[in-house]
Amino acid sequence: MKRSHDPVFWLLFGAGGMIAALIGPMLAWLSGIAGPLGIGVPEGLMSYRGMLAFSQNWAGKLFLFLVVTLILWHVALRIYHTLHDLGFHTGLGVKTGIYGVTLITTLMAAYALASVGF
Repeated sequence: MKRSHDPVFWLLFGAGGMIAALIGPMLAWLSGIAGPLGIGVPEGLMSYRGMLAFSQNWAGKLFLFLVVTLILWHVALRIYHTLHDLGFHTGLGVKTGIYGVTLITTLMAAYALASVGF
C-alpha cells in the first residue's frame, strides 16, 4: 500500500483553521478598527515604528510567520477540496500547483521576515 502525504497537509489545515478562528478576529479588530481609531489600544501601537519593532523581535517574527503561513495552508487545502466538491475532479497537476504556490508563498514570507533584521 502506498503511503499518503495527506496527514501532513491536514495538520497544516487544522492548525491554520484554529489560528484563523481564534486569532483572526482579534487581528481584524486590532488592525482594522481599534488601531486606526485608537479604541482601547495604546498610542502608537499600530504605528510603523511599533510594527517594525514587533517584526524585528524573534517572537514577533515567529508569530507573524505562523499566522500568515498556517492560514495560507488552510486556504490551500480548502480551495483544493472545494474544487472537488464542486465537481472539478482535479488531478495531480492542480494539487501540485495549489500546494506549490502555497509553498512558494511560505518561503517568501520566511525570506521577508528574515530580511527585516533583528
